[in-house]
Amino acid sequence: MLVSYEWLKELVDLKNITADELAEKMSRTGIEVDGVNTLNDGLKKVVVGYTLDVTNHPDADHLHVCQVDVGEDEPLQIVCGAPNIQAHQKVIVALHNSWVAGHTKIKKGRMRGVMSQGMICSLEEIGINPNLVPKEYADGIMVLPEDAPIGESIVDYLQLDDPILDLDVTPNRADAFSMVGNAYEVGAIYNRSVTLPAINTDSFTTTDHEIPGLTVQVSDSEQVKEYNAILVEDVTVKPSPLWLQMRLIKAGIRPINNVVDITNYLLMAYGQPLHAFDYDQLGTNEIVTRQARPGETLTTLDEEERLLTEDDIVITDGQKPVALAGVMGGLETEISEATKNVLIESAIFDGASVRKTARRLGLRSESSIRNERGVNPETTLQTGIYAAQMMQELAGGTPEPTVIHQTTIMKEPTVVTSNVNAINSLLGLDLSYDEMCQIFEQLGFGVSGDSEQFDVSVPMRRLDVQIGADLAEEVARIYGYDKIPSTLPELKPSTIGLTPVQQLKRLTHRLFLGMGYDEVMTYSLTSEAKVNVLAREALKAVPLSHPQSDDRRYMRTNLLTSLLDVAEYNVARKLTDIQIYELGRVYDKTSDGEIREREHVAGLWSGVISRNMWVGDSEPVNFYHIKGTIEHYFQALNLTVTPTYVPNTTMTDMHPGQTADIQLMINGEETVVGFVGRIHPSLADKYALPENTYVFELDFQLISTLQEQQIVQTPLPKYPGMSRDIALIVPEAVTYAQIKAVIESTASSYLKHVTLFDIYRGEHIETGKKSMAFGLFYQNPEATLVDEDVSGDVARISEELIKQFDAGIR
Repeated sequence: MLVSYEWLKELVDLKNITADELAEKMSRTGIEVDGVNTLNDGLKKVVVGYTLDVTNHPDADHLHVCQVDVGEDEPLQIVCGAPNIQAHQKVIVALHNSWVAGHTKIKKGRMRGVMSQGMICSLEEIGINPNLVPKEYADGIMVLPEDAPIGESIVDYLQLDDPILDLDVTPNRADAFSMVGNAYEVGAIYNRSVTLPAINTDSFTTTDHEIPGLTVQVSDSEQVKEYNAILVEDVTVKPSPLWLQMRLIKAGIRPINNVVDITNYLLMAYGQPLHAFDYDQLGTNEIVTRQARPGETLTTLDEEERLLTEDDIVITDGQKPVALAGVMGGLETEISEATKNVLIESAIFDGASVRKTARRLGLRSESSIRNERGVNPETTLQTGIYAAQMMQELAGGTPEPTVIHQTTIMKEPTVVTSNVNAINSLLGLDLSYDEMCQIFEQLGFGVSGDSEQFDVSVPMRRLDVQIGADLAEEVARIYGYDKIPSTLPELKPSTIGLTPVQQLKRLTHRLFLGMGYDEVMTYSLTSEAKVNVLAREALKAVPLSHPQSDDRRYMRTNLLTSLLDVAEYNVARKLTDIQIYELGRVYDKTSDGEIREREHVAGLWSGVISRNMWVGDSEPVNFYHIKGTIEHYFQALNLTVTPTYVPNTTMTDMHPGQTADIQLMINGEETVVGFVGRIHPSLADKYALPENTYVFELDFQLISTLQEQQIVQTPLPKYPGMSRDIALIVPEAVTYAQIKAVIESTASSYLKHVTLFDIYRGEHIETGKKSMAFGLFYQNPEATLVDEDVSGDVARISEELIKQFDAGIR
């Protein structure tokens, strides 16, 4: 928002306050000022001149020789190439040794043999942005009004030294998008009164539907909260007076004509978007607001044809769209020099709908910005009437005294309740009730009540003040953020430490790092093609509403999809020995549509454990290496339950003969907490990974709920132990875990360890069977064992193994 200092002075007393001081104060009270600029940068010795005579240059068709009165004893001869130069015009003249825009110095000299003692300037040549120059002067010089004083500095005449404050307005401060709103802000900061132009509405009456020659119908009052239509007849469209053009230029708006300029002027003054229709081009005597229909189009004022959607609010003539509500008007009803009758629209549209339309079509305008942020309902009707009065004054029009006025807005101030203690507590201040009342009075808020509880009536122009915390912010702003004392927060003594889950996470990291794994942290997002890769069970993935790309469209359901990407990236760069893990979150949707978020830990190991060295050959990673890391992990957790491994042949992305579910006994049931194994060769080929790539994934969140077993310290044994070996032949389908379970359940309490030390297949062993040899270690902490005790126990174990597995004892 560009704010003219001189315009602001007309609305609020700025005596003894410079523009720079004002900018500093506004920045410190909540509205940041990016800079203070003027339009006279570098201008020197540029004055108002009068062309006494204009003749063609003798040696150039496009040049003219002008005799110009600049208030000196003799007129100056100036050669000018502007196509619109004529005699008896007031023009902008740069004298000899003057400076114009771009730090360009003007000197007298000859142009095609004719002496030129200066330059007749265009607006662009004195520093006006070419995008803001009125169209009639875009290719030529600026013609000044007839009453422009000859010889007066153009800086003084056009007020080019007027400081312009460039405000960076936050989205919540819709009131700061208007001169009136900023006047109230400055008045509150300096405790000075605000003087606004008087809008006399006594000669106007309102009706809710129809006036002679026009009816208005609002189809959806949620989308169009207020609509005012004012008819002005017999206008004369012409350039605006210079003061109005200059105010628009300083506000960053290009002057068009007096009718359009009036709507833009009041837009900047009150923050109320207005639109002027050429009434005679409507084609009907009807205005209907509705949602656009699929396939409808509208050619907007920028001469672009726009394809509309059902999300767009349109203004129609009862049949077809003539304007995009709150965004831009239609070309068909544009104000032109032939316009005689004008229909003024002053309305409040749904901000969210306006924002969507403007964003989709790339039509961000001064009007759409204000409609998005919110406008002041108190002045919507008055601003429309003011526009009609200005068209009467500047365009010679006759306003229709009856205004169509439809609204669903209750125009009452917002009442916010608070108390002195609540505000002081939030701000760390000790202000009294009277001091707070003074601040609210400066802001133009009404107050009633006492220090225990008071009600603050917030004018509708301040849409951002809705709750008690907003009142505290207003008090802090006006009181001065720099006056709030700096204090350290009070910290109550408390036991500071890690939660059990945090402790378990740290232990997990230490364990895997200690086992040689490298930690990785990956994206939680993946693609549709990868969302179920290495998934033990089919889960419903959580999609993103607005994904950045197809590769990041879904939340991951497991960690291993991310680890595969990391491994693929490293293998492509010749790093084939990979040992990585991640502790992170996974996501899925439950059957009732709820999003479930859980923590898992997963790892990937491929390549070799060690390369060829003098001590031996390379040793590739195998199933037992990665299974060993899982066992070491659970052993270090010291849980009351121990994992068992059950073959899993159903996972399509895992090797069917080298994959196992990891189960724990939880609440009396064997519960799967993860899996471990080798990835399928086809998956390894797809990711270009070594075939001996092994993975695991555990439900860390479930594991974190399990109890640790109590560690009981016992003295070292005083008596020696005894060892026995059992070798047996069993079917291939029988597993180590099954045999070990039978041995432990059958043996006496003296059995301490069971160790598998050999597996043999081959000569002298029947096909489909294998030989397994186990070492049993016995020890009695109370006495020395005798051979009979151990031999009898081994015999019972052998009998049970024969019974359970049809084993043959060797």
